[in-house]
Amino acid sequence: MLVRVLLASALLWLSGLAPSLAGPVEEVLALPEASLVLSDGQRLLIAEQPDRPLVPASTMKLVIALAAIERWGLAHRFETRFYLGPDDRLWVRGGGDPYLVSEELDRVVAALKAAGVRAVTGIGLDAELFGTQVLIPGRSSSNNPYDAPVTALAVNFNTVSLRVAGGRVQSGEAQTPLTPTAQRLGRGLGEGKHRVNLVDGETALAHFGEVLTAKLQQAGVRVEGLSAPGRVPSSARLIYTHRNGLTLEQVLENMLQYSTNFVANDLFLLLGEREGRARMADAQRTVEQWARQTFGWRAFRIEDGAGLSRGNRLSGRQMLDVLERLRPYRALLPAQDNDPDVRAKTGTLRGVSTYAGFVRRGREWRPFSLMINQPVAYGLRLQVASALARGQGLTGD
Repeated sequence: MLVRVLLASALLWLSGLAPSLAGPVEEVLALPEASLVLSDGQRLLIAEQPDRPLVPASTMKLVIALAAIERWGLAHRFETRFYLGPDDRLWVRGGGDPYLVSEELDRVVAALKAAGVRAVTGIGLDAELFGTQVLIPGRSSSNNPYDAPVTALAVNFNTVSLRVAGGRVQSGEAQTPLTPTAQRLGRGLGEGKHRVNLVDGETALAHFGEVLTAKLQQAGVRVEGLSAPGRVPSSARLIYTHRNGLTLEQVLENMLQYSTNFVANDLFLLLGEREGRARMADAQRTVEQWARQTFGWRAFRIEDGAGLSRGNRLSGRQMLDVLERLRPYRALLPAQDNDPDVRAKTGTLRGVSTYAGFVRRGREWRPFSLMINQPVAYGLRLQVASALARGQGLTGD
């Protein structure tokens, strides 16, 4: 590997481009732990280590986006079902809706009132679809939103927005009531605005029940008992099926724009759902089987849908396979700041910098994949994409 680096550096010197003066493409080509692949749709224009499996980080979300589109279609809407027991206990069965936010719960409450619900003896929370504790490879125990737990029944991506003023904890958003759980999580936070995650599945379900209870009460529905997890009893009758206001197309666009790990791993789990059960092992097996059947891949590994795991492995050529099938949906990918000729998804872990999407050269959108598995400057990948859009690093283009 040392010989390869020395040769690359020597070539740059011979061409009159010292490493410190080389363009971003040439800089990447000199890196030992990097892959750069660019295609015009017919042939590879750049193929630097195209078949070497590397850690893709959050560009894995492109794989999940494609799998979701091919499974459900862009018009799909996720559902949550509401039941009423013979004892007037309200039951909620989580269907893994990744975008059940506070505003959606307002729609739920209005629909329940329209269905005649005026008082309930408590709220039962059925999140059995994903199981009680979902272990996500690569997820850490920080309170950051990107480490939020994944549950089949969740509100606001299993995070809470808080404001601390004068030592007093307040809700950070008007549409979300301050719950006892949120208040507890806010203790010890410094002054100002914060968004923290809900730690684990048990805490997430407790918060969901508290938010729904508060919204029902605000709407004039009496809630006489507490919320608690459990399975919907067979004696309960379905009174309302909530379909999210966002389509899968909108969910994916937001997921790729904000790189929401919660949404990506929620979709990953749903892709593995069979007969009312979705577990990480099922998702890993299902998505890997889909990739083998769709692309004929062999050397790869998909451990989670968000790209958190360092055990994930994809090659640049495999990423281009995904991008070619995503070509009709490239508008879902974020536009690069200050460069409208780049639409791509970043990926970042410690010592990992990746970027994959499309660059526009003239009237043509070209798929590219950049995976760097060694420390580099954060902005290098953006510079590479812009350079590719301008044709730099190519001969005869």
